Amino acid sequence: MPILKLTPSCKDYLWGGSRLRTDFGIKSDLEPLAEAWVLSCHPDGPSYLPDGTTLAAYIAAHPGCLGTDCDRFEQFPILTKFIDAKQNLSVQVHPSNEYALEKEHQYGKTEMWYVLDCVPGAYLYYGFTHEISKEEFAERIKNNTLTEVLNAVPVHKGDCFFIPSGTLHAICQGIVVVEVQQNSNVTYRVYDYGRVGADGKQHYIERFPNQLEALYKGRQGYIYLLDSTDGLTHGKGHSWESKHDVPISQCESIADVYSEILREESLGNIIIHRYAEIDPAEQKKHANYIRDHLTDEGEEMAKFYCTHFSALWD
Repeated sequence: MPILKLTPSCKDYLWGGSRLRTDFGIKSDLEPLAEAWVLSCHPDGPSYLPDGTTLAAYIAAHPGCLGTDCDRFEQFPILTKFIDAKQNLSVQVHPSNEYALEKEHQYGKTEMWYVLDCVPGAYLYYGFTHEISKEEFAERIKNNTLTEVLNAVPVHKGDCFFIPSGTLHAICQGIVVVEVQQNSNVTYRVYDYGRVGADGKQHYIERFPNQLEALYKGRQGYIYLLDSTDGLTHGKGHSWESKHDVPISQCESIADVYSEILREESLGNIIIHRYAEIDPAEQKKHANYIRDHLTDEGEEMAKFYCTHFSALWD
């Protein structure tokens, strides 16, 4: 069998850098250059032969070219990537084979990382420091304190990490790894540190028709300007709390939150992605996920989801 030189598919995710090109010889004009899928039969990022044929197509046209060990797999079993994390990746989790095959129609994702290089003091997130409740987990996502309970593991060049499916994790800034994983592209992103888009703006995504209006029209609110945040701690949801009086230097009353959001949109300060503008397949997938997890929610939230999503799911 001839030696095949493959060209990777590359990804320009927001958190990527340039080291895959400058330090590891990946040829790509993408900026940033976050990932190179160097050995892949996955349709979301195939590897290519010099004549433009995908690796998957070559394997299908040459039965037995991989030997006999792969015969028991319906698909090429692994996917290998180079990953350059100039910034933190989202805190995320991958499903098991059982869940992913039923819900996503592809394999789940267990993976391992070999650290090619990293900056001094680098770390990654791997699981929790201690067991927390589902309610605390949800609250910490809302109030941006999730990382306080994540297990931050120091990283050094040459380290190897095994990440079973179901493990909450994130590669953090300054780390370059080679990732060997199952042939899957199913990722559930849990938390993104309040990060804005590549345009430097906050993005709002509607997941059911007229979501913005349903949630905010007619609601009042206040914006407080404080001279100091000393003594403030995160409360429930997006609230802040203090055991002592907090001097307020200015207070702005918002008569209608919905109208104010639309005003900020007209000024270009926020980008709103309306329900009808988003890929229907993505919206269906999101609605079905909510349907499958209704029993995880309290009665009030389950009622809310049924009201707004039941017409959208299968």
